[in-house]
Amino acid sequence: MTTEIKVPVLPESVADATVATWHVQVGEKFTRDQVLVDIETDKVVLEVPATSDGVMTEISQAEGATVLGDQVIGAFSAGDEAAPAPVAAASASTSTAAAKVIDIVVPVLPESVADATVASWHVAEGDSVSVDQNLVDIETDKVVLEVVAQDNGVIGKIIHVEGDTVLGAQKIGELNAGATVSATAAPIEDAVSSDELASPSVRRLMTEKGLTAANVVGTGKGGRISKEDVEAAANKPVAAPKAAAPVAAPVEDLGERSQKRVPMTRLRKTIATRLLEAKNSTAMLTTFNEVNMKPIMELRKQYKDLFEKTHDTRLGFMSFYVKAVTEALKRYPAVNASIDGDDIVYHNFFDISIAVSTPRGLVTPVLRDSDQLSMAGIENGIRDLAIKGRDGKLSMADMTGGNFTITNGGVFGSLLSTPILNLPQAAILGMHKIQDRPMAVDGKVEILPMMYLALSYDHRLIDGKESVGFLVTIKELLEDPTRLLLDV
Repeated sequence: MTTEIKVPVLPESVADATVATWHVQVGEKFTRDQVLVDIETDKVVLEVPATSDGVMTEISQAEGATVLGDQVIGAFSAGDEAAPAPVAAASASTSTAAAKVIDIVVPVLPESVADATVASWHVAEGDSVSVDQNLVDIETDKVVLEVVAQDNGVIGKIIHVEGDTVLGAQKIGELNAGATVSATAAPIEDAVSSDELASPSVRRLMTEKGLTAANVVGTGKGGRISKEDVEAAANKPVAAPKAAAPVAAPVEDLGERSQKRVPMTRLRKTIATRLLEAKNSTAMLTTFNEVNMKPIMELRKQYKDLFEKTHDTRLGFMSFYVKAVTEALKRYPAVNASIDGDDIVYHNFFDISIAVSTPRGLVTPVLRDSDQLSMAGIENGIRDLAIKGRDGKLSMADMTGGNFTITNGGVFGSLLSTPILNLPQAAILGMHKIQDRPMAVDGKVEILPMMYLALSYDHRLIDGKESVGFLVTIKELLEDPTRLLLDV
């Protein structure tokens, strides 16, 4: 069977790469996981290993050729006729007899997700693992996918490290199923000769700088040396180690002014992109009102114990908010609609996105068919979404859809804010902190628990009359919660 040899997926900031060194020529035999070719980018060298035993049949891109990510650069014939190399056979004899190699692959990504990032490996090469143990987290734009062990065994090779961009069903590591640590210790260690530490172009650069491999510290995989490593070694002052002692104390004094630079997560990048898109592509406007929360607080105080005993869930404020929003959406269909090109899409269902703060950032999972849920059903649904968000268990199904968003900054102490639209939705409601304030009631001043409401909306679709009417409806329903039960 003929198998194509392709360039690995290149990082987002890398446009192309160069074929640095072919380690196997046409007609030569090789073993599984043997490095076939080195692909050199601006900063790192990527190794392309064999996916099975085989014989090289074609090299379509020679050394020095410029190539793109996922481009075919050669082919080999896989099969039993390929004899394993003596060294590989000797080192693997203790493990392959008792262990089966299982590929660790990225889960199949949803249709709307092009690629993902290796977020965190929970194991290292040589670690013993048990079946269903979480091995690695794969982060997409919205959710984190867990990859678990399919069997007991020992982690073999980790191909893609944290931060690498990967595709759906792509191999990122290996699991030696049924193996023990002692049986796989020898195969895991992968010695690299001094000639293989640098590609031809890097070796030429070292010669120009008057350096050898012993003078350069390789930061690549397996200690491989990149051009950046050579430049760093060449620019390093000879007397730097001796001068380090006297300046150690002053450097330590500057510790309070240190900086830390970390890359944005995919979720944070997506949040930033979507917020900017909402600001730049919509005619966003915000209208405000305030609501007296005393009736709901008294109702909640009177029935919260009985409610929790009956439904096995606590009675919070969010169920009142969702009920009021759902009723208001029924009365103002334009707020429940969205713009698609030159069309207005009116939705005859009520899926409410609930903004949830998680350790990874703000997400908006969807509470579906809120009009068909009881107060207890709403509380349970929101609680389940919050727990999933906290534990990183939200799925793409939990995140997709939603016609209207509710965000409650009051839980963090926010008194007033202007929420930003959650595209492609046309409106978002911001709830805020409940705070006692003096209010004029029937000519007298009373201290009441008041809360500001903020409705941000797309003025292209929703007029001022509809937006104000929608917000006033929510205010009236919250100030007289009996109307929610009577549907008036």
